[in-house]
Amino acid sequence: MATIQISEKLGKALSNRKIFDDESYEDVIWGLLEHHMELSKETKRNIANYEKNEEKWMKEGKFKSLDQIIKERKM
Repeated sequence: MATIQISEKLGKALSNRKIFDDESYEDVIWGLLEHHMELSKETKRNIANYEKNEEKWMKEGKFKSLDQIIKERKM
């Protein structure tokens, strides 16, 4: 474990990002870092596979777009 010094301004900014009152600053920082972490090779392959097959899968009815679901719910 380490202790770090941060400014009062940064402390307030981190505090404002807390979803729950008892959430730790470490959890807040990890949440921010996740957006900048490298995707795994498996995730990259899954995304590429989806992009390659998206149109085909929609035609086959394997999944629906959000617009399709919204239209169905309105009926």
